[in-house]
Amino acid sequence: MAVGLQEPEAPPAVPGIRLASAAAGIRYAGRDDLVLMDGGEDATVAALYTNSAFRAAPVLVAQDHQARGRPRWLLINAGNANAGTGEPGLEAARGSCAALARLAGGDPAEVLPFSTGVIGEPFPLDRLEAALPTVYHGLTEDGAAWLGAARAIMTTDTVTKLASRTVVLSGGTVRMNGMAKGSGMIHPDMATMLAFLGTDLQIDAADLDALLREASRESFNAITVDGDTSTNDALVCVASGTSGVRLANDDDRAAFAGVLESLCLELATAIVRDGEGATKFVTVEVSGAAERSEAERVAETVALSPLVKTALYASDPNWGRILAAVGRAGVPDLAIEGVAVDINGVAIVRGGGRAPDYREEYGQAVFAAAEITIVIDLGRGAARARKYTCDFSHEYVRINAEYRS
Repeated sequence: MAVGLQEPEAPPAVPGIRLASAAAGIRYAGRDDLVLMDGGEDATVAALYTNSAFRAAPVLVAQDHQARGRPRWLLINAGNANAGTGEPGLEAARGSCAALARLAGGDPAEVLPFSTGVIGEPFPLDRLEAALPTVYHGLTEDGAAWLGAARAIMTTDTVTKLASRTVVLSGGTVRMNGMAKGSGMIHPDMATMLAFLGTDLQIDAADLDALLREASRESFNAITVDGDTSTNDALVCVASGTSGVRLANDDDRAAFAGVLESLCLELATAIVRDGEGATKFVTVEVSGAAERSEAERVAETVALSPLVKTALYASDPNWGRILAAVGRAGVPDLAIEGVAVDINGVAIVRGGGRAPDYREEYGQAVFAAAEITIVIDLGRGAARARKYTCDFSHEYVRINAEYRS
C-alpha cells in the first residue's frame, strides 16, 4: 500500500509534446505496455543514464543515438528490460528504433529506446513492431495521453506517478509534465528508475542537461528503497520549444530550475512512497557535518540500513540501530558525544546517548507514524544532506520472490 499517494488525474497538455500508449503483449496481457513520446522537429533532449557497468541494451543504444543525433522520439516498453541479452538484445533495441524511423520517415538516431521489466529474457521485437502503428497514429497532446502513458510503463508499481507544473517567466508561461515508474531496485546512481519529463520551453540541449543534473541531485539521486540500482535507469527531459519562451535572464533560470526540481522531487518521493511493500515514508536529514559528502554518507547509511528499516516497519523504537548506522558510516574522528537525534520532533539522543527526557512511549508513538523524519546532528560543521527511504516489510520479500512467477 503506497504511503500518502492517490491515483492522479490527467494533467493539462504540454504544447508540442505528443504521447500514445498501446498493448503490445510484450509480457503483460490485457494492458498497455508500449509508449511513444514525440517532442517535435525542434525538440531538444537531455538525459541521465545509469552508471551501472551492466547497462541494458536500450541504454547503450539511447546513449549512442543521443551522442550522434538530434533525438525527438522516446520509445518505451514495460515487461522486458532487454538487459543481459547480449548482441541479440542490442539488435532488438536498434531494430525498434529503425522500425519507428521507417514509420515516421526519419533517422533511427532520432529515437531513444527505453525498457523496464524482467532481466535476461529475449526481447520480443516482433510484438513491439506490430504495435508501433497504433502508438504512432495515436499520438496526441491531450493530457489524458500522459495518464495512459504513466500507467503503461508501470511494473511492480501500485500507483501511477504523474505530476504537472506551470512557471511564469519573463517571456511568457511554460508548462511541464512528468511521469515516472519505480518501486523496487531503487538506489542513487544517477537516477533510479525511469522518468520522462516534457516541457514547451525553448532551450538548448546543453542548458537543459545542466538544469536536469542540478534537479536530480536533491530528488532522484536522494532516494533509496533497497540499495539495488537497475540496469535500465534513465531520467529524460524533452523540450518541444513550442512556447517560444527562453530563459532570458538569471531570474528566469532560477524560476525554471526551482519548478523542475519541485517536479522531480514529487516524482522521486512518489517512488519511495510506493516502494515495494512500503508502509512508511521516511526522511533522513543530516546536519552538522564537516562537508556535504560526509552528511550524504551518514544519511544514506541510515536510510539503507536493513535493521533501521525493519525496526520502522515493526514500529519498534529501537533507536540504537540508528546510532549504530551513524557509527559505521565512515565519518573520520566522529565524536559520538556531539551527536543528537530527533524523530518527528521528539528528542531521542543527546550527547551520543539517550536524551534525558526521552521515554519509551514517546519513541513508540513516533516509530508508529506513517511518515517519519529522522534528524541527525553530527555537531562538527555546517554541511547537511537529505535522503528519502521507506521501511522493509514482509511484503517486499513476497513481491520479489514472486516477481517472475
